Amino acid sequence: MYLKHFGLTELPFGITPDTSFAYLVQDHQEALNTLLLALNEGEGFVKISGEVGTGKTLLCRRLLQVLGDGWVTAYLPNPNLDAKTLFLALAEELDIPDAAGLDQFHLIRRINHVLLDYAQAKKRVVVCIDEAQAMPVETLEALRLLSNLETEKCKLVQIVLFGQPELDQKLHRPEVRQLLQRIAFHYRLGGLKKSEVGNYVAHRLRVAGYRGDGLFTAAALRALHRASGGTPRLINILAHKSLMSVFGEGRQTAKVRHVRLARKDTEGARHVGWLWG
Repeated sequence: MYLKHFGLTELPFGITPDTSFAYLVQDHQEALNTLLLALNEGEGFVKISGEVGTGKTLLCRRLLQVLGDGWVTAYLPNPNLDAKTLFLALAEELDIPDAAGLDQFHLIRRINHVLLDYAQAKKRVVVCIDEAQAMPVETLEALRLLSNLETEKCKLVQIVLFGQPELDQKLHRPEVRQLLQRIAFHYRLGGLKKSEVGNYVAHRLRVAGYRGDGLFTAAALRALHRASGGTPRLINILAHKSLMSVFGEGRQTAKVRHVRLARKDTEGARHVGWLWG
């Protein structure tokens, strides 16, 4: 690959949500602040939505990283499950033994007892559900019933939903309107601003070991923003393919034409237009 050519120690533009590469642009910082505020206030449900590739999973992992010792966390990445299977997955995340043989009623009671134990130990429990738009409506309703578990003073479990815009549509269905009313805090993630792309790219290159001058011209960075619409995942894909083209030519700097070549080979990328540099 091009690592040695550019003096890199690892690939700078992978599309897996690696928190070591996390760069909190304004949108992500505001979303993280919203999450922390909502959780500290004890809200039962919080929702983060955004288009594909806007960094919802990375934000989720970042949240799990920054929560302190007073929190017990559960992460459910694939919630396309029926209600009982979701509860079993939650029981596994909470290290609840002998849950598999229980019916749904006794399974919820078992979870409730464990949550009460955490509350008595001054521990707060948060469940982060990724790709929440994939949850069946019946499972969403069961999740609302789980959120009913509480003491006189606080919720026993707080739930954060991360999902694509289809989640918003699903939550507006009449049969889950009670859940929608319980979401006191929500945030919609967008793409990076044009002014943020340069710092984002430079940050990822720096984490990957690059110590030279800018690998992308200013015009190439503008082209990255235009072609990606500011979507972080698309920026990563286009930047990686651009550097592959630069490496193939034996050069050191990515220009607009390299981004154009990357754009032609990338589904979902937009036309770059006439930019020079």
